[in-house]
Amino acid sequence: MNGAATRREKAFSSTNGYLAAAAGVVLLLAAVYVFRSGMDVGNMVTLFAAVVLVLAGAFCLAGLFMLQPNESAILTLFGKYIGTDRSEGLRWAFPLYVKRRLSLRARNFNAPTLKVNDKRGNPVEISAAIVWRVRDTAQAVFEVDDFERYVAIQAEAALRHLASQYAYDEGEDLSANETTLRGGMDVVADALKCELQARFEAAGVEVVDAKLTHLAYAAEIAQVMLRRQQAEAIISARAKIVHGAVSMVEAALKGLSERGIVELDDERKAAMVSNLLVVLCSDKETQPIINTGTLYN
Repeated sequence: MNGAATRREKAFSSTNGYLAAAAGVVLLLAAVYVFRSGMDVGNMVTLFAAVVLVLAGAFCLAGLFMLQPNESAILTLFGKYIGTDRSEGLRWAFPLYVKRRLSLRARNFNAPTLKVNDKRGNPVEISAAIVWRVRDTAQAVFEVDDFERYVAIQAEAALRHLASQYAYDEGEDLSANETTLRGGMDVVADALKCELQARFEAAGVEVVDAKLTHLAYAAEIAQVMLRRQQAEAIISARAKIVHGAVSMVEAALKGLSERGIVELDDERKAAMVSNLLVVLCSDKETQPIINTGTLYN
């Protein structure tokens, strides 16, 4: 592997630490026993053997390390990457190996609220909660300087780019089925997750989930946009009211004509339609006026 290639994780199998710990304790006890025997007889060979046993016991104990569930150890020797151990419990490896622990658990990152421009150029406030975990330990440690800071910076960049791809809300300038930040939350969340995964790939980080937690117009245009939304809602409601009123008037005229209750000429029909529409579409209660004459007098 050359220096320009991306470094990938290599599996490393450590030794059972309980056996190594037991061997180390036994060797130290044997060294104590031999040392005491050497002191009694004054034999230098016996004393040398005791020293050797002490060093062997220390060698066994010095290589012990412990890993919790969903935790790994990155092993290096004089700056060279040896491998990553993902075993659990008490483990043993060569004492000169430098062991750096790295959590593999899922982590939460709450992105700060950012003020960005949406597709229309309107300033909006947006934030997200991102769940991520380290997938490749070698990439996380050796390919980027600080993978946690890398995640934070890339998450902010992804949010800014995402907001510029969608409009905040629907409008006449958008197509009928175009996704918006407010109306297509699930689609936007999926797009955010895909973009984050592409950005985190270099650091060996996997995106578990990503959801928007805050979405609103910026304070300087919030009131204007609120009035715009209210106006659109009023227009929509009025359109439905008028449509319903026309249908009711049509049904009334048809019923009168079919039953022969009264014969109405065009002018009387126009007056009746006008009166019914006023009654049905008015915001206030209408006051009835009794006409004792005729329409023409």
